[in-house]
Amino acid sequence: MIDLKALREDPDTARQSQITRGEDPGLVDQLLDADEKRRSCIAAAENLKAEQNALTKKIGKATPEERKELLKGTNELKEKVKQAAREAEEASEEVNRLAWRIGNIVEGAPAGGEDDFIVVEEVGEKPSFDFEPKDHLDLGESLGLIDCERGAKVSGARFYYLTGNGALLQLAMLNLAAKKAVEHGFTLMVPPVLVRPETMQGTGFLDAHADEIYHLEEDDLYLVGTSEVALAGYHSGEIIDLSDGPLRYAGWSSCFRREAGSYGKDTRGILRVHQFDKVEMFTWCRPEDAQDEHQKLLAMEKDMLAACGLPYRVIDVAGGDLGSSAARKFDTEAWVPTQNTYRELTSTSNCTTFQARRLKVRYRDEDGRTRACATLNGTLATTRWLVAMLENHQTADGSVAVPAALQPYVGTDMLRPAP
Repeated sequence: MIDLKALREDPDTARQSQITRGEDPGLVDQLLDADEKRRSCIAAAENLKAEQNALTKKIGKATPEERKELLKGTNELKEKVKQAAREAEEASEEVNRLAWRIGNIVEGAPAGGEDDFIVVEEVGEKPSFDFEPKDHLDLGESLGLIDCERGAKVSGARFYYLTGNGALLQLAMLNLAAKKAVEHGFTLMVPPVLVRPETMQGTGFLDAHADEIYHLEEDDLYLVGTSEVALAGYHSGEIIDLSDGPLRYAGWSSCFRREAGSYGKDTRGILRVHQFDKVEMFTWCRPEDAQDEHQKLLAMEKDMLAACGLPYRVIDVAGGDLGSSAARKFDTEAWVPTQNTYRELTSTSNCTTFQARRLKVRYRDEDGRTRACATLNGTLATTRWLVAMLENHQTADGSVAVPAALQPYVGTDMLRPAP
């Protein structure tokens, strides 16, 4: 939720943010009008309540003759107080309704949609093959790593099995990510994958992307598409201690996405699936520290990509592709040889105080006053990375080299086809 005080002081920034996102700037003015009406209604209700209290005191001190006269107006005033309170409550509900429709204020991201990103940097050398490279599914099947056919038989389209060394390779990647997170001061967590509506709503995932989420209607619980949701909810309604610096968590969990609207897109292999595993970083910090923390999360993602030997680029995501919670987001995209393009592997977002306001998470500043925290998140490893690793590290005989950083977990330096 955006900061209403900041909105009143600088509505132009909020209007420009809406334009950058490709959304309606008129919502800002609707919210300002609703906020003004709410404050007017609250003031009117408070004045009537004060008038009622003064009359009550006056009646208490009055003579029997005076009291009889004074009591004539109490019922009418009582109804006015009730009506004013109802109007103030309705006005507050309208403010909340409009405030929850406005995305976070964009900070520095380019305007536009999915294709309007800015390339920040390209890192690593793209592989050059003297043979026709196989795609990740052909490699995965020939090496006994991936079984999409039986995954579809058991669970439907976009499900799969990771088998043998395929499972070990994913666990190797996730274990390395967990190890790196702990070394950087993150507390490793295995969070719930089912959350309540208020947690999903508080993190901003029931806004524009609600159709991506699996909902268990009978229990009114949601399957998370990222452990960011459960990690954000961990401190909901609390005042946390940031006196020793940011609180950093790394969540290892399975994640679930319906992939609504993507039918017929990326259906081959495990690039776009309904279930996957991920290690997700999540930080609570002071708002003034958020930009520096954002760069730290990005640096950790880049370090992990380097450890896996992947050529990649970093892009500054455009406002229309941010999602409602993010003020700014950087994606890292790995080169996929058989597609001759980069594909997203990780992202890291600075959500400023947007999620904390919704989830009512605060900290105390140096003067003891409570303030909304900033939140940030970033992916450190996920199943999709296998696509890039298999394709970039393949050899002419159909084998795949295991990156040195993962070899202790997999137990071999080369995945080879069966003789």
